[in-house]
Amino acid sequence: MNFGSSFGISASALTAQRLRMDVISSNIANAETTRASVVDGKAVPYRRKMVVLETAQNDSFSNILHSKMNSGGSQGVKVQSIIEDSSPLKPVYNPSHPDADADGYVYMPNVDITKEMVDMLSTTRSYEANLTMLNASKSMVSKALEIGR
Repeated sequence: MNFGSSFGISASALTAQRLRMDVISSNIANAETTRASVVDGKAVPYRRKMVVLETAQNDSFSNILHSKMNSGGSQGVKVQSIIEDSSPLKPVYNPSHPDADADGYVYMPNVDITKEMVDMLSTTRSYEANLTMLNASKSMVSKALEIGR
């Protein structure tokens, strides 16, 4: 594997983790949004969004390993899609709320702040690990160039 491929792998992972952080931030910001959109004249609460990641090359681990060791190319990771969480909305009894239904229930977003904070910590750690790998690769290239002096 060459140094260029390690930079490409790190860069794709950093980009993907940055998008995950943006989506998590959006979820936290909209945790109380009961009017995210309007469907058929009715306000619809915000639904939690999640980022789905995949390898840039869909193949078995063994095939990817052999092709990378032979060719030195890199694919890294890519965002497959951003999906909405299908878990049910949370009904809260509040008859004075403007979005309450006939029974007095307001449907709140399916965003759990605790779950979002755990995801944010995981994303932050992954970002830091990829940044550490990028810096280690950069240091190895720098040391290799110093050998020629």
